Amino acid sequence: MDVVSDAISAVRIGQPSSQRVRVGGDWCTRLAPYDGAGFHVVLEGRCLLLPDGGGPVELGAGDAVLLPHGTGHVLAAAASGATVDPARAVPFERWMDGTAGRRFPHLSTAPATEDRTATATTEDTTADDGTAVEMLCGKYRLDRRHAHPLLAELPPLVRLPARGEGADPGLRSAIELLGREVGERLPGSGVALPSLLDLLLVYMIRSWATTASTTADGRGAGTWPAALGDPVTAAALRAVHADPAAPWTIALLAAEAGVSRPTLARRFTALVGRPPMAYLTWWRLTRGAALLRDGREPLAAVARRVGYSTPYAFSHAFRREFGTTPGQYRAGPGAATA
Repeated sequence: MDVVSDAISAVRIGQPSSQRVRVGGDWCTRLAPYDGAGFHVVLEGRCLLLPDGGGPVELGAGDAVLLPHGTGHVLAAAASGATVDPARAVPFERWMDGTAGRRFPHLSTAPATEDRTATATTEDTTADDGTAVEMLCGKYRLDRRHAHPLLAELPPLVRLPARGEGADPGLRSAIELLGREVGERLPGSGVALPSLLDLLLVYMIRSWATTASTTADGRGAGTWPAALGDPVTAAALRAVHADPAAPWTIALLAAEAGVSRPTLARRFTALVGRPPMAYLTWWRLTRGAALLRDGREPLAAVARRVGYSTPYAFSHAFRREFGTTPGQYRAGPGAATA
């Protein structure tokens, strides 16, 4: 796989969840901090988002926002000249199940992994007065114990506009597909929706990396967008992630990148933060940790898949890197999947 795909697969557990929400009038709801990544896609209308510790962000139809570190935030109506008052925000769970005292007109669907009929909860119907907003709100479950540094570099909030400068046509197409699939609940949506939500996460991270690499002002040296944008470093990373079990040497990686060993070592270390062979070792063990968490392959098979000839060699390196044995890691709290 490639770096972005591997960075996601190394931490993702279970399937993403999502709910479709339609609301109008004056409303305000709060989503608590989450040990994962949250996202919102505005399918119709506009709203305001206020992240903890940040200023309000206006979202319009087609816009997507990713909160990769699970930052708590408030969503509210985007009336002309409106400001967000977090003190009046209703917890999202109470808002959705109608137990918040004031029942905002809204429409919610079952989780994306299920295929249930949408249910309406209303005091009065949502007026078609131009204030209605329809959103897809969801979460990705992540095991951050050994997260790839690419994900650690993501800012608390990534806003991805539907149009204008920085808009990604691929992301826009994914959002359109997702909106249609959720809205129509077609046969097979139980399979299609989780796959589209995974695709959405890939597009959001890819769009951020592309934008960050093209707008760097020189102070971003050493960041992952810069590493992925550097042809030498990117070539070595592609080789390592395509086949981590291969018997890589600095000479072989330099040949893949088409440069000398000193050139590769210098550029790779400056951008990634560790030398090529140190990164290879770290990634092999991180990939091994994900295999231990997600499957039940024998230790010997896991060791071979990440480039270790014996379970003993893998176990010794794993304990040195992570401070625990593969067996203890597999039995730990991150081992369970949904």
